[in-house]
Amino acid sequence: MTIFDLFSKRQKRLRGEVPDVYTYDSIPNRLRVQIVHIWRDSIGNENEYYDENKGVKRGYKFIVETLCREYGVFRLTDREYGDRYGSRSYIRELFEFFLQEEDAEKTLDVIELSFRVIDRLTRKFEYRGFHRYTEIADNSISELNSRFKEHGIGYQYEDGEIMRVDSQLLHNEAVKPALRLLSGKDYDGAQQEFLSAYEHYRQGKHKEALNDALKSFESTMKAICDKRS
Repeated sequence: MTIFDLFSKRQKRLRGEVPDVYTYDSIPNRLRVQIVHIWRDSIGNENEYYDENKGVKRGYKFIVETLCREYGVFRLTDREYGDRYGSRSYIRELFEFFLQEEDAEKTLDVIELSFRVIDRLTRKFEYRGFHRYTEIADNSISELNSRFKEHGIGYQYEDGEIMRVDSQLLHNEAVKPALRLLSGKDYDGAQQEFLSAYEHYRQGKHKEALNDALKSFESTMKAICDKRS
């Protein structure tokens, strides 16, 4: 979906009312609603949810059941949502939880997991049954990252992970090229250590982040030396 540069956005830029410092501890409601719109375009909308010939229900079910298992709960919300057939409505349950959850980290859990589904599951032809699946997935991820920037939220979705962004210049010039390099088959171990370092960093565990970053650097150097004999 194209992001439109509306009149109101341009006026806010002219007045200097755009965020110039990233925030990390809150996800605004407008951004959440925009993400729900992305889900509807990519994972599937309410009408597709009931189509037995598509995998849309499977996508939403996977997200909800994974979160419930990891949080140690049976449902994400106190209210029990049913669909038109009397079964559990995973799509309505996810939407309500995401729009009302106050814990920013849990909100980011939902974003990360849902965009992994978009990135890895919805690209398959049998998921929705038409040939624009890859284009839709790419556009959805691109829109999410653009929306993060638009709201001044210091995160980006890269390589299956939500990553903290402290400097856009550093992210573009260092982090993204490193991820591209480590996506090669010779760097599997280094990639996992790099992502682990990033996760520790996002949680404020700087000692652990530095330790895994150094491991990743060492593994990368070993892989390069092996390739060069």
